[in-house]
Amino acid sequence: MLNPVGVRIHIAREHVDFRKSIDGLSGVVRTILQADPLSGHVFVFHNRRRTALKLLYWNQGGYCLLYKRLAQGRFRVPTVDPGAYSAAMTPAELASLMEGIDLSRARRLKRWNPAFS
Repeated sequence: MLNPVGVRIHIAREHVDFRKSIDGLSGVVRTILQADPLSGHVFVFHNRRRTALKLLYWNQGGYCLLYKRLAQGRFRVPTVDPGAYSAAMTPAELASLMEGIDLSRARRLKRWNPAFS
């Protein structure tokens, strides 16, 4: 999945009624996540049983909706801090989530960053 500079990925803390489609999910983005669905950011939702994901984003004059439902098993959706409506994800974390990887057991390696004075 391509991640242009400035595009953020947000995963909702609470499950969403999956009968909602584009208009319903964009309403959830506005009212519950308190974000702009036309921002170009990617908004990730899961159903109550965590067997399906929906991704909503705005791209070049129209909404895009991606839906993935597992034939077996459940997605290991990352926890979101209490009091927050959503959490930020990296493109790698989203790709891992969609592949069924449990991110709670993943360990991020220490990275080197130059010291700025």
